[in-house]
Amino acid sequence: MTPRENFIHALERKPGQGRVPHFELAFYLTMEAFGKVHPQHRDYAQWTQMSDKERHLHRVDMAELLLAVAEKYEHSAISIPVLAFQWADHTELFRMIDLLRERSGDRYYLTVNLDGTLGIPSGDEMVDFSMRLVDEPEAILAGADKRTNEICDVAEALARHGGLDGLHMCCDYCMNRGPFLSPAQFGEFVAPFPQRQISAYRELGFYTIKHTDGNILPILDMLVEAGPHALHSLDPQGGVDIAAIKASYGHRICLIGNVNCGLMNSGTREDVIASARYALEKGMPGGGYIFSTSNTIYTGMPLDRYELILDVWRQYGGY
Repeated sequence: MTPRENFIHALERKPGQGRVPHFELAFYLTMEAFGKVHPQHRDYAQWTQMSDKERHLHRVDMAELLLAVAEKYEHSAISIPVLAFQWADHTELFRMIDLLRERSGDRYYLTVNLDGTLGIPSGDEMVDFSMRLVDEPEAILAGADKRTNEICDVAEALARHGGLDGLHMCCDYCMNRGPFLSPAQFGEFVAPFPQRQISAYRELGFYTIKHTDGNILPILDMLVEAGPHALHSLDPQGGVDIAAIKASYGHRICLIGNVNCGLMNSGTREDVIASARYALEKGMPGGGYIFSTSNTIYTGMPLDRYELILDVWRQYGGY
């Protein structure tokens, strides 16, 4: 199977074959690995002032960097970062999808973040948001409904254009101690909307991955009921044990992640190896598992620690 086929095989929870697929929602160490700044760390404020030639060169450079990451680190999927100018002008996002398909064919599964649900508000907005939940619940729900309709319209445009295999949803709902909202509030203000989005995505032919780190256990049933094909990131720093999730939900949903990002910064090499082996040993049986960290390959993570878990994956990740 191609990497893309292997990825889809896992999303469909089919029995594992060959090596378990691997990808990361983001790989930000591109300067260290390739000597190039990650697209999301670049300043494109003057994009509209650039000539067509300069914009094309930037597009090509971004596409080639995303492909270089996938090739070097043996990813089965490419998560396409959506930059501000691409969000403002969907034709720019279409061009990036087309460039990646032109250069890679059907080798890689391509996905874009598209999530309009209510995540954890920023620190300076938490108090106001919490007060609005009590004082203006109807307005909160109306806003969520409006965003859901807008996001589904974007998904329809992406489906009409073609080239994507799936969408992922990256709004975070939880901290290490638990969800930002109580389960009852989550059920009222959040849960109906990812369910609507995911239902629309499925009807459009997209696979869907739902990401949220932290302690998801109090709302896990609602996340699974929303109907995504896969759940990422099964955060061990939030007390989420992939073995328990696999036993309870592995027959219903593909699992992605669980290698402890915290240990990749602060733990010993032995700690990191043990975390990677545990994720593989508990996630792989029966298929329906994709190897990944519990967040992203974020700025400041030692690159050699990421390469270490890949060594573990290459040694122990075969069915």
